[in-house]
Amino acid sequence: MDFKSALKDKKIYFESRLQSYIPNMNTYQKTLFEAMKYSLDAGGKRLRPILLMESAALFNNDIEDTIPFACAMEMIHTYSLIHDDLPAMDDDDLRRGKPTNHKVFGEGIAVLAGDGLLNYSFEIMLEHALKNEKNSYKYIKAMNEVAKAAGVRGMIAGQVVDLESENKKIDKDTLDFIHMNKTSAMIIGSMRAGAIIGGASDSELEDITNYAKNIGLAFQVVDDILDIVGDEKKLGKDIGSDLENNKSTYPSLFGIEKSREIARNLIDDAKKYIYGFDGKNEFLNCLAEYIIDREC
Repeated sequence: MDFKSALKDKKIYFESRLQSYIPNMNTYQKTLFEAMKYSLDAGGKRLRPILLMESAALFNNDIEDTIPFACAMEMIHTYSLIHDDLPAMDDDDLRRGKPTNHKVFGEGIAVLAGDGLLNYSFEIMLEHALKNEKNSYKYIKAMNEVAKAAGVRGMIAGQVVDLESENKKIDKDTLDFIHMNKTSAMIIGSMRAGAIIGGASDSELEDITNYAKNIGLAFQVVDDILDIVGDEKKLGKDIGSDLENNKSTYPSLFGIEKSREIARNLIDDAKKYIYGFDGKNEFLNCLAEYIIDREC
């Protein structure tokens, strides 16, 4: 497989569908929609929506059925980035190679743009469920996965502990809690939602979950490494923010080489869990390798 071309094609397809969900901007609240669109259009890897679609494709080839959820997941992810970049959080100036949302629209509108994206994402998923009453249960079940991943026992929990851990020396268990919730939870939620929409069995859903857990943690370990040795131009964001904010990371606890070894082991373990999907797992196997080899 020419993975880079396949990934590019999937990203282009997804982004073409995402555009149809961006609200009309010719209204009283047009500044809100402009701010939402600004961050949604900034690019990025689109990893979570692609994982959601690919997870469903293991069981069902009707990718169209996943589009509302894939778009919703990207909106939730984008909202989290807008809020993460705020002065009260990570205080970053660049995101995806562009000035962060609050640098363009101000802090107040940036907060509301994030709020807007989060709420609009659930509106999109609910509308899809209501339009398809015959299959509404599986859509609600998938939406429950998204809500848990983004919520107080998922991404937000990780963000809270991450903030509270600044300027403190924390142990591996606390660091893993941060990474598994702040980053991995949305990857796990994406893949579980996709698998549910596709019709996975309980055992298949468990395998997908374990794959997602491993690539999610590996993704963040690599992020920790890139924050030290990465190219700011390729990353499209400021580097050294972990050090500046005095955050504990895998490299700070184990060093860069050991961290790379840990990420490698996580990817190897991830691929074992999708071995049973032979014939349909090539893209996900390649994606796992991409996570560890990426430069941005």
